[in-house]
Amino acid sequence: MIGQVITGLLILIGLGWVFGLRSPANWVRRSLEGYELWVVFLVSSIATAGSLFFSEIAGFIPCELCWYQRICMYPLTIVTLLAALANDRRVARYLLPLPLVGAGVSIYHLLVENGVVEQAKACLLSAPGGCATKWINEFGFVTIPTLALTGFVLCAAFLLLGAAPPISTATVSER
Repeated sequence: MIGQVITGLLILIGLGWVFGLRSPANWVRRSLEGYELWVVFLVSSIATAGSLFFSEIAGFIPCELCWYQRICMYPLTIVTLLAALANDRRVARYLLPLPLVGAGVSIYHLLVENGVVEQAKACLLSAPGGCATKWINEFGFVTIPTLALTGFVLCAAFLLLGAAPPISTATVSER
């Protein structure tokens, strides 16, 4: 739930930036500058640990779409840790496709889960009930694909911040 609130705030700040309200976005950038990869590591680690908890401890069998989401999330944990330790911000732009593709899979999974899109036959074979099974359903909207989407959006947002030039080198007009 906290992740969804943070995601919503980041989306509002991003929309404000698009429409000319730069102060909140610049505050976020200044506050996190140099730590963006560490934040992505933290978010992706929590998502990875959560997915492993659901499958290995809670006994939920990952469906086909869950596996695709894992393929996009797990490497983020390892690579962002290594990049953060090396203080290599350049990697942020190369990692960006992972959360973007993962978010797309999560959105598709949400559509399948809610009956908007019919699930594929492979989904029915991959897990009991297929990709439409809601293993958790907190507050009427928090399901596993919702959690994954939240993680991917947060990772993408912080990778975008990490890929942006540091504020100290930004021009006066960008401030």
